[in-house]
Amino acid sequence: SSDVCSSDLADSKAKTACSVKHPPNNSAMEIKLLNDIVVIFAVAVVVLLLFHRLRLPAIIGFLFTGALTGPHGFGLVGAVHEVEILAEVGIVLLLFTIGIEFSVDELLRIKRQVLFGGALQVGLTIAATYLLVAQLGLAIGPAVFAGFLVSLSSTAIVMRLYQETGTINTSHGRLSLAVLIFQDIAIVPLMLFAPILAGAGGDPFPQLVELALKALGVVILIIVASRWIVPKAFFFIARASSRELFLISTSVLCFAVAWLTAELGLSLALGAFMAGLIISESEYSHQALENILPFRDVFTSFFFVSVGMLLDVRIAVEQAGVVFGAALVVIFLKACIVGFVALALGYP
Repeated sequence: SSDVCSSDLADSKAKTACSVKHPPNNSAMEIKLLNDIVVIFAVAVVVLLLFHRLRLPAIIGFLFTGALTGPHGFGLVGAVHEVEILAEVGIVLLLFTIGIEFSVDELLRIKRQVLFGGALQVGLTIAATYLLVAQLGLAIGPAVFAGFLVSLSSTAIVMRLYQETGTINTSHGRLSLAVLIFQDIAIVPLMLFAPILAGAGGDPFPQLVELALKALGVVILIIVASRWIVPKAFFFIARASSRELFLISTSVLCFAVAWLTAELGLSLALGAFMAGLIISESEYSHQALENILPFRDVFTSFFFVSVGMLLDVRIAVEQAGVVFGAALVVIFLKACIVGFVALALGYP
């Protein structure tokens, strides 16, 4: 009876039986999420096999999977929000592994590309987009906001493509990463200025000063942790000769730093990259990378699927001219601007 189930004297077996008879209210959602995961992976297997035959990148296969299974496709996946949460985990793991392959010294060597190149790319793209969109009759606020949107790129998609082609350590791969790092930092100031463009914001200067101080604190923390704290901690962890302990410790470092930067108002992706930089200074960085790679590939697939779910095929078909025309303009505009930035930085 329910009285027996609620009794503190019920033993573990009785409680287990009661839980079977009276399952928690969220069990249906858990089963639904499991069903959706099975559907996503089953469709992805078929799509990836087809795309492999066609020699197309796996990323496009995952995007196509999301478009098929999402709410604008066949509606096979209902727990879209839960999939997006898994996608966030994938972004964190992806940027974490990229950070491991880098180092603090390498990041300091490309600081000019990050600061000068990134600022030039974002600033010029915002200005060019504003001038272009303003010709269509948009007011100043919406035109500048459109520039904010066009100036940013997807760090996860770009870096995953570079990883697949093995070009992340080339000169253009490092320049791209430098610009993307600046974009991840610039997102927060752009968000602070957005209410002002809508005529509903106050003075963002105090918030920008606070953000700069927080970013400085994160940089100091990363340098201290990468030089003295993490190497010693992982030395003692490695002495235990436990693969499970090492994996959990690596995961804690990754998600803790990502959570910290998110709490400070910066992005999860930037925090995960910083966590990778911290562990890259340790002699156990290769072992950490090897352990985390399988989880990265699984969770990153959720990210690309979740992006594909955003595509409304019906609108894309109905407005095909506008969609493809706008895409071509954005690609051409950003290619010209980034080409100019590369020349300004002394690249061939």
